[in-house]
Amino acid sequence: MESIVRKKIGIMGGTFDPIHVGHLILGEKAYEQLGLDKVLFMPAGNPPHKRNRAGRATDQQRVDMVRKAISGNPHFELSLKEMNEDGYSYTFYTLENLKKEHPDTDYYFIIGADSLYSFATWREPARICSACTLVVATRDHTSVKKLDEEMTFLSQQFGGQFLRLDTLNIDISSELIRQWLKERKSLRYYVPDDVIQYIYQNNIYHSVREDISTDGTV
Repeated sequence: MESIVRKKIGIMGGTFDPIHVGHLILGEKAYEQLGLDKVLFMPAGNPPHKRNRAGRATDQQRVDMVRKAISGNPHFELSLKEMNEDGYSYTFYTLENLKKEHPDTDYYFIIGADSLYSFATWREPARICSACTLVVATRDHTSVKKLDEEMTFLSQQFGGQFLRLDTLNIDISSELIRQWLKERKSLRYYVPDDVIQYIYQNNIYHSVREDISTDGTV
């Protein structure tokens, strides 16, 4: 009897407010290095740690931006699993439901170094660990030694498996992108062109500039 080949699916979660090249590079490197079948980009509909979203993109706008950003990559896929109107979205709950629906699949949840250091404060970290492998990306301000020590500590504390992703340090955040918009700085090469155009056309983050053309260039 032939053994069943298990699928390997990566998950990029977050608010994606907005999505940027750091997210895309991280997803691509995880796909490549871990031999994943695909990577799900999963916008959080109502994240418990970001409840005050005044002046941010709406859920639909964030979904639209992710869809535009990943449209050219055949192994990237949009997932609306966490676009939950009835309550806050929790990672452990999403992962457990995915495993019930797809018992033949191993999930790899991709996070940044900043998220690793706050992981113990997440809801039900042990249940997250039992439902997936945590894949950690490095950041410029975090040493590899400290990162490895934290992954070892969390693995022992919650019984999980943590993998460090060998990737370039793309030290950029959605918060920085929003700040650049306020300061009228260029987003070119940091955010996909289609997403830049969408931001300006829809006046997201109150960022419309009279000197910006329809393609988001000055």
